Amino acid sequence: MFTVFIGIGSNLGDRLKNIEEAINYLRSTEGVIVEKVSSLIETEPVGGPPQGKYLNGVIKIKTSISPHKLLEILNTIEYRLGRKRGVINGPRTLDLDILLYGDLIIQDKDLTIPHPRMWEREFVIKPLLEIEPDLGKSKGIYGKLRN
Repeated sequence: MFTVFIGIGSNLGDRLKNIEEAINYLRSTEGVIVEKVSSLIETEPVGGPPQGKYLNGVIKIKTSISPHKLLEILNTIEYRLGRKRGVINGPRTLDLDILLYGDLIIQDKDLTIPHPRMWEREFVIKPLLEIEPDLGKSKGIYGKLRN
């Protein structure tokens, strides 16, 4: 089993309900154990067209599912909850990103782990450190946070 951290966010529709439903989908997925869910924080969008604020958080899971298969599952959950792709960094009912997958480093056309921009985004780092404070020491995250 691998420890995986997933970023979650929503800025369309009932944001809280979207996030709760996504977590419930994960809980019902064979091979996934949801261990922790961070508090949710409201944040301004980063990039893209003008849009509403996001609710963001981080989920810690244990899984035996491969990284690429997990990505497929996350994309399916996004689709089921109404995500429509098209506008880069556009508004969305749900955004699920694999942030870290154990100590794996993956960089291919479909998947990059660790998530390439997570270190720049306080809306990822703060919830991540809330549920896994020691990660800041082991991954050097504290030095990457803006004051």
